[in-house]
Amino acid sequence: MAQNRRPKPSNREKLSVSTSGSSFRQPDDSMANVELRRKTAASQDSSHVTANLIARESFSLDDKIPKTPVANNHGFWELPRVDQRNFLLLVLLYFLQGVPMGLASGSVPFLLKEHLSFGEIGVFSLAAYPYSLKLFWSPIVDAVWSPRFGRRKSWILPIQLISGISMLWLGSRIDVLMETTGKPGGPSVWSFTGWWFFLVLMCATQDIAVDGWALTLLTPGNVSYASTAQTVGLTAGHFLSYTVFLAFNSEDFANKYFRSVPAEGGLMNLGGYLTFWGWAYIAITAGLAFLKKEEKTQNEDGIWDVYKIMWDVLKLKNIQTIIIVHLISKIGFQANDGVTNLKLLEKGFGKENMALTVLIDFPFEIGLGYYAGKWSQEYTPMRLWCWGFIGRLIAAIVAQITVTIFPANGVNAWYLLLVIGEHVFSTFTQTIMFVAVSAFHARVADPVIGGTYMTLLATVSNLGGTFPRYFVLGLVDSFTQATCRPPLASQAEKLDTSLLKSPLVTEAFSCAVQAEKERCTNGGGACEIIHDGYYIVNVLCVIVGILTFAMYIRKKVLALQSLPLRAWRLNGPKA
Repeated sequence: MAQNRRPKPSNREKLSVSTSGSSFRQPDDSMANVELRRKTAASQDSSHVTANLIARESFSLDDKIPKTPVANNHGFWELPRVDQRNFLLLVLLYFLQGVPMGLASGSVPFLLKEHLSFGEIGVFSLAAYPYSLKLFWSPIVDAVWSPRFGRRKSWILPIQLISGISMLWLGSRIDVLMETTGKPGGPSVWSFTGWWFFLVLMCATQDIAVDGWALTLLTPGNVSYASTAQTVGLTAGHFLSYTVFLAFNSEDFANKYFRSVPAEGGLMNLGGYLTFWGWAYIAITAGLAFLKKEEKTQNEDGIWDVYKIMWDVLKLKNIQTIIIVHLISKIGFQANDGVTNLKLLEKGFGKENMALTVLIDFPFEIGLGYYAGKWSQEYTPMRLWCWGFIGRLIAAIVAQITVTIFPANGVNAWYLLLVIGEHVFSTFTQTIMFVAVSAFHARVADPVIGGTYMTLLATVSNLGGTFPRYFVLGLVDSFTQATCRPPLASQAEKLDTSLLKSPLVTEAFSCAVQAEKERCTNGGGACEIIHDGYYIVNVLCVIVGILTFAMYIRKKVLALQSLPLRAWRLNGPKA
């Protein structure tokens, strides 16, 4: 109904900007279930471009109501100079998020395997939860801010500063914490996890603010470049902190490929790496505070409207079905995703070989992701997703066989190639599922509230990959049976007890968990594994995956895909 006053953007128009969804496929198994990359389709619809224009300081309706700007199809070098600078700023801000995320979800669990059991590493996996739950506080980040600093800088500046100080603190203590966590007199694994949980929480909150800023930093016709900036920045940050850092942290990798004379330690350590990026965070935050001005925006009261929209979306029957699918669909792959690489390290695969494996896997992932994207356009997305699901179950079985035939005389060339091939195949099936479900999410999301809708779908998808990890890793320890055998009398007589790190083992005891295993080996005993919980849990996960896929998942996702788009709209049929 027309009125003789200046039109005001509706709450739904605001929402499409305020909680822009994110999803991103990480290049490692440990983060295979956490989505961080923005869905491009959601950021290019007309409501996003219109809201982008309305949010600008220079926007005016005094003369006439402008038409919705048309999205451009320019290359980077054809963009206006201001958009090029803002694009590089966005890449930098997203890159900063990827640095601690790559450590928390990639490198640190591998380094902890020397000190903690699988169950304790499962506790540490909880540190990645904030990225799976950020939907719940994203409306607060969007609605509460100071006009003095700017809507987005009010959050980005203090959060990056706190993150930098946290990394400096961790960097000065991380080596001692890694050695003593879970040991008598040392911090508990829960305490150690708490610091990383806090760091990831800061990254997730910064991501919410940067997502919102990305849609107003770029001119309306070039808003689609926000998705590219996030993909480039997060991927580069995570790749540096996981793949590259793990390689250069390995003593054997450094001695084998970079040193003519072997030396102790890798080319970089975790403490020095954290300290460097702590100071980098602080310096970049200072530069952002003084060198970048944020355009003024109107203060909007939309926080409760966002929560109401979320609740209305959750009441849709189809959304409830896809939520159930997301929460159970990744159970079948959890043991493979979370334990296989750690089990290889435990058997003696070596960090240098694991680093080489993930380095080789990364370019394959990029190339295979391109073909997966083409296939998602040629075939219906959820049918392609089903193919990836089956392939991922096969990958879990192949991974178990690979671990089972670990050569007794150590890693040789053929086994290294086998592990690399298994890793590439597993990554490929993950990529197929990710690309397909991303295409499906983008297709069904209501463009009027695209940000809220997409973030909700990404959140439940992420949660389906993170919540089972804690329980699966704990079950590996529970199902493992191992006994510490004391040295024979003849061997005990020859042992120099002064050189032992623990009291001499004189009687058998269970050494299923890492702490007891260390007590056994440090006391001159031998830890003999009777039943390896990894094999049992992986088989159970695959069986659960097969049953849920055959009895529920496949039928439901194909039915959801066949529904008309109006069935996914708030003003459409609820059933």
